Amino acid sequence: MTANIGTALLFIAFLAALYGAVASVLGARLRVPELVVSARNAVIAVAALVALAALTLMYAFVTHDFSLKYVVAQTTRAQPWPYLFSGFYGGQAGSLLYWSLTLALLSTVVVLVHFRSDRQLIPYVITVLLTIESFFLVVLNFISSPFETVFPVPPDGRGLNPLLQDPGMLIHPPMLLAGYMSVSIPFAFGIAALITGQVNNRWLQATRHWALLAWLFLSLGNLLGAWWAYHVLGWGGYWGWDPVENVAILPWFAMTAYVHSVLVQERRGMLKVWNMVLIIVAFNLAVFGTFVVRSGILASVHSFAVSEIGPYFFGFLAVSLIVSLTLLMLRLPQLRDEHNFDSMLSREATFLFNNLLLVAVICVTFLGVIFPLLSDAVQGRQINVGPPFYQQVNGPLLLALVALMGFGMLVPWRRGAARALFRGLRITLIGAAVITTAAVVLGARSPWTILSIAACAFALIVALREFHRTAIALMRAQQTPYPAALLAVFRYNRRRYGGYLVHVGIAIMGLAIIGSSFFQAERSVSMRPGQSVAVGQYTVAYQGLTTWNEPGKQRTIASLLVRNANQSFEVAPQKVVYQNWEDQPISEVVIKTVYPQFDDVYIVMAAYGEDGTASFHIFVNPLVAFLWLGGALLVLGGLISWWPSPVTSPTTAPAAANVRARRLTPDTVSS
Repeated sequence: MTANIGTALLFIAFLAALYGAVASVLGARLRVPELVVSARNAVIAVAALVALAALTLMYAFVTHDFSLKYVVAQTTRAQPWPYLFSGFYGGQAGSLLYWSLTLALLSTVVVLVHFRSDRQLIPYVITVLLTIESFFLVVLNFISSPFETVFPVPPDGRGLNPLLQDPGMLIHPPMLLAGYMSVSIPFAFGIAALITGQVNNRWLQATRHWALLAWLFLSLGNLLGAWWAYHVLGWGGYWGWDPVENVAILPWFAMTAYVHSVLVQERRGMLKVWNMVLIIVAFNLAVFGTFVVRSGILASVHSFAVSEIGPYFFGFLAVSLIVSLTLLMLRLPQLRDEHNFDSMLSREATFLFNNLLLVAVICVTFLGVIFPLLSDAVQGRQINVGPPFYQQVNGPLLLALVALMGFGMLVPWRRGAARALFRGLRITLIGAAVITTAAVVLGARSPWTILSIAACAFALIVALREFHRTAIALMRAQQTPYPAALLAVFRYNRRRYGGYLVHVGIAIMGLAIIGSSFFQAERSVSMRPGQSVAVGQYTVAYQGLTTWNEPGKQRTIASLLVRNANQSFEVAPQKVVYQNWEDQPISEVVIKTVYPQFDDVYIVMAAYGEDGTASFHIFVNPLVAFLWLGGALLVLGGLISWWPSPVTSPTTAPAAANVRARRLTPDTVSS
């Protein structure tokens, strides 16, 4: 019964999406507004039908309806109920249904918000969004259905992969998939602008908040993925340039370039072709990321599904690229820039260089991802590209990006004066030199390490100085205490200073990555109870093993005592064997952040013997806590930039005008 209901809902949703896609474009072409209204209603109907299908599948999970093959694969009766939600998107069919659901719901919001304000674009926006929805519904209906049945009905299921039974998996995949999906919104507006020829700034203004929302989801998805990998996979790090990690961050790089370059088009009428290319690339990279994660075409510790959907996704990507680029070529004469660069010492020039570096990172990373497929096609065997390749090639590019990020905040729009720039640089360079010197005193020796610390310190000080200067101006204009003025900075210009907070977060993350990468201490050791080992400034003593059984799993726990010069504490890494997954024992990592050093003592029990002997991988990772702090600031800054600004009241306008008069740079307002 559940299978029949779910299948029927998805099939009707497919028909409604197909109807809406055709009706909308016909209504626009034939000037029949009733058809466009009908297409709008089709968008709402598709969202309702897909939501009902998702609820039907969730009901099957909650009631343990093992007549569905997907439920058998993703759950057991002993599985904790929160991980029933993980099971929903833990496999291929469920994740594609979630993709379709989020796209359908967000499409409904977009259509309702923009239906009256963007009458020329919205029919084609509807067509693009429902065409994308139709593709995923084709896959769900005819290729990878979550409502496929199994007979005879088993008494229990196999259960979710143990690696996915973690709190991080309750939020990481939904955020990342929502990020992939939400790139469809600015893409749809861009394609609508190309179809209609309305390639002025209106489509950018309509998608400003949607682009930032997509960037936010992608940021959260990647940060949570790094956090999950760090806490669950047990290899001592948070980013390994794995193929699935790479395809997840590629759309983020593209959207980062896009949200910067649209400022240039809004302000100076430049980079119009570039912005169209970026949003086309970002969308297709998002689809490519969904495909790689769920097809199993590339070996990855993050891939949990293998299927035959590859040809269908490649076909969709090919059609998407051909149609998008053809429309772009046809509209090139209308996408001419309104101005030229007045000077290379200008903010728009730094945005362009920023974009070029980001695109270079995208190209290098994409080449590394597909290289195994290329080598397989040419040589008949897959040759994987490892972290050293990405670190050696992307490392200098990302270092230049961070330095340019700081430099770009110092130069004005149109044309900057070298003398004024030097005056602004003096204090910043002195501060960066002090931080870099301190790092050298503390042990930094590699030239790349020193350069990286200097670049991150430079960008951090520039951003903090911008906050300080504006807060001082507001404090004097409004006669408020400094802390209140500092908070008021965001009310004064959310988009600008939210972006600067993102820069602060990135600089802090950069320093954390440098610390945890270049100053990590590591040791693998096998010990008997009573033995100890030194790792960095810490001594780890092994005290013994205990074992106990829980419903559906067995735990083996090691007791360790960790000491340094100032303190001691006990930790308990574990090895867990799940029912139905006896061939895949899971290591539960223990991570203890030690203050005030901000070291992460990271211990994994790799194996153990019947005589009590146990093997451990022990890491001391400095400053990783600042990685999560920087990530939180990045997301907070993005949220502030995305949050709609209030209308300036008459009582606050004079104060704002006074602040503008006091600013030392001519580009006070960027939005």
